[in-house]
Amino acid sequence: MKMVFRWFGEGNDTVTLTQIKQIPGVEGIVWALHDVPAGEEWPMDKIWQVKEAADKAGLHMKVVESVNIHEDIKLGLPSRDLYIDNYKKTIVKLAEVGVKVICYNFMPVFDWVRTDLHKELEDGSTALFYEKEKVAHLNLDEQVQRINANPNFTMPGWEPERLARLTELFDAYKDVTEEQLFENAKYFLEEIIPFAAKHDIRMAIHPDDPPWPIFGLPRIITGQDNIRRFLNLVDSPYNGLTMCSGSLGANPANDIVAIVNEFADRIPFAHIRNVRVYENGDFIETSHRTTDGTVDIAGIVNALHDNDYEGYCRPDHGRHIWDEQCRPGYGLYDRALGIMYLWGLWDANRRKLQGERIGD
Repeated sequence: MKMVFRWFGEGNDTVTLTQIKQIPGVEGIVWALHDVPAGEEWPMDKIWQVKEAADKAGLHMKVVESVNIHEDIKLGLPSRDLYIDNYKKTIVKLAEVGVKVICYNFMPVFDWVRTDLHKELEDGSTALFYEKEKVAHLNLDEQVQRINANPNFTMPGWEPERLARLTELFDAYKDVTEEQLFENAKYFLEEIIPFAAKHDIRMAIHPDDPPWPIFGLPRIITGQDNIRRFLNLVDSPYNGLTMCSGSLGANPANDIVAIVNEFADRIPFAHIRNVRVYENGDFIETSHRTTDGTVDIAGIVNALHDNDYEGYCRPDHGRHIWDEQCRPGYGLYDRALGIMYLWGLWDANRRKLQGERIGD
């Protein structure tokens, strides 16, 4: 397991590369050019700026999250070929600086949805929260205002250019079914996967967050069966999964340990975080500790270890603790604590395995 840490760039993150470097076992950053709109070719000079900063800090930049998919590709419009061509041009540039994994998603309109960015937990910390009933009656204008209340940081999945087109996008998707979304994904994969393989970059689809349809929009990366179907659309080791325990874990019906065991060789990247799911369908993000949430974090790490996982892993969303002022879900302190918990589980597995071998 190769530990990495998401970083949003200089001037766009409260966490510094110097701080990231000091977290035990962290080898690299997970990055993106968040100011480049979806569908546009990434400028090489901006890519090099990130590489120079990472090199100076002694960190690699082998994982990108995300090179966003333009909505015209998801909608299957004739213009998708232009945006797919731009995607290929970006892949060429990323390969030049040593990128090995591109995390992306195929969620219509929204990358993620929460109803409260700072819901208070019992210990006084705050975290991202999803209230099912509120989503059913959510006023999207209010949600946009809530996102825009954080003007100092870009919010992935809620970029200004996307928010400005909500009405237009909802109208475009009104007749798009799950089957059509799968077909449009297949078209994209058939174009991109052979090209990515040529440049030795593994594509890693991120599960839908939350993993069910919302606002009448279809979702396709929701559980084990759909993941299997997606990976079989183009059966290649370069068509992979970003295993996100928090996204998948919002639905207690998802057996994430079974997902890891089935798709271990197709998981180049893992997001590990915990959520507590309530009986009414609400969920809140917690510490990474297994007993603090509903997700079997220990079982997931055990499964990764048992499958000799050598891919990249990062702690996902953390709580806001110790009065840290940070991007919602992406502070330093709780994610660093999460890393140490994940390393503890990993080292315990390794120690157990070594003990068994010595006993033999």
